[in-house]
Amino acid sequence: MPRARAALDASFTTAPVPRRLFGSFVEHMGRCVYTGIYEPEHAAADADGLRSDVLELVREVGPTIVRYPGGNFVSGYDWEDGVGPVADRPRRIDRAWRTVETNAFGLDEFSRWADKAGTETMYAVNLGTRGLQEACDVLEYANHPSGTKFSDLRRSHGREQPYGIQWWCLGNEMDGPWQTGHKTALEYARLAGETARAMKQVDPSVKLVACGSSSRSMPTFGEWERVVLEECYDDVELISAHAYYEESETTPLADFLASAVDMDLFIESVAATADAVGATKKSAKKIGISFDEWNVWNQTAWNTSERAAGRTAWDVAPRVIEDEYSVTDAVVVGTLLNSLLRHGDRVLVGCQAQLVNVIGLLRSEPGGAAWKQPIALPFQEMRNRALGATILDVRTTSTTYETGRYGAVDLVDVTAVTHDDGRVTAFVANRSLDEAADVDVALGGFGPLVPGEALVLAATDGQDRWATNTADAPDAVRLRPLSGVTVEAPERPGAAAVARFQLPPLSWAVVELVPAG
Repeated sequence: MPRARAALDASFTTAPVPRRLFGSFVEHMGRCVYTGIYEPEHAAADADGLRSDVLELVREVGPTIVRYPGGNFVSGYDWEDGVGPVADRPRRIDRAWRTVETNAFGLDEFSRWADKAGTETMYAVNLGTRGLQEACDVLEYANHPSGTKFSDLRRSHGREQPYGIQWWCLGNEMDGPWQTGHKTALEYARLAGETARAMKQVDPSVKLVACGSSSRSMPTFGEWERVVLEECYDDVELISAHAYYEESETTPLADFLASAVDMDLFIESVAATADAVGATKKSAKKIGISFDEWNVWNQTAWNTSERAAGRTAWDVAPRVIEDEYSVTDAVVVGTLLNSLLRHGDRVLVGCQAQLVNVIGLLRSEPGGAAWKQPIALPFQEMRNRALGATILDVRTTSTTYETGRYGAVDLVDVTAVTHDDGRVTAFVANRSLDEAADVDVALGGFGPLVPGEALVLAATDGQDRWATNTADAPDAVRLRPLSGVTVEAPERPGAAAVARFQLPPLSWAVVELVPAG
């Protein structure tokens, strides 16, 4: 039977859990916006045309920040098209996804949605077909109080007070040849640096994110980050990272289950490159990471069916990459969340892409129901139980298994946080397909602890690893109680207490330990 031992100590912490680590992403792509968060004709639509059933699920899942409006979409987007009277807004072609954008939904509507959802906005500017002036104009529209062209334009549209958007992305995936306005590292670095400096002249309080690599497999990875940061280091707070993972013929299940190993390497490589640039500049500043696109996405199916077939029609909000997620996907997402959490000293923003329908945490049907996908469950649990806590420096020794891509990988993956009230919460995954795993968690310096709530996501009740949620069975996959958690007192003075539990095969669990008494 696989075994793992994780060592935690109250004296060894990494950083406070970043509030914005649990973000999401809304792009004008497929049905994420139209019939996703916005559907005026739906029976559950409110006065702003927003689906209240989707809003309720969004509040439950709880993304703390949402990146908008793209994505590849933003590199050809004119933000002015999406403000003002809807009847006056133009219809445009979107080159990124070969669709027609009606512009019925834009910055003003999104801001009202974000207020109702209780989330913060991260806004991306177009550095593909537009540039410095456009970025300053939309910033003035959003954040300047009044008395100028664009701030008064906002007021004329019914919003007296500024939106106060703090976080801004300087373009999207500009390293990618698929991107409208794709640039070399140096071309992008010069534009991003100039734009950053101009935006901070408009509003010195903004926090800016430079484009990093759109995956660790990009041929320019590493060199792109170096060139961009050498130009922008003093003018930005974060650099972005994007990654998607899948099970396919070229990525067998063993490798797919180890996806978090790649994310760990990605984060650590970007941090090392940023620190090297900082060292050459003799700077005490630390550049953070915005992992503002990440998820499981069956790209092989997309490339061999939807994309390869080619879209000849310019449709409005077609069904695009509406992956149906399984227990297997949810366990992998749980380990990716573990990776982000354990690197919370450098990853200050995380956005799971996307929120609704398009590789979504949630699904909705036009005129119909809305429900949570299995991947939303670990997201919601970690968000609710880690916010406000401090990340523990976890040292794990585990039985390993062999992968083709990453070599020997731990079967059991562990992260943990500690709370001001003395609670300890562990997030634990078992990557074994067919064996339960015995897990010991050594607890040093916490005081007496006893088992609290423990929940596990796994294939149960006769389901297989492909089990999913549907409109007819929205809770078929859910977190269930994990029984058998114990805490054994120290064997001798100065030794650590040990929490013990067993994880079923292919599972992700949250285990809380609370102060005795």
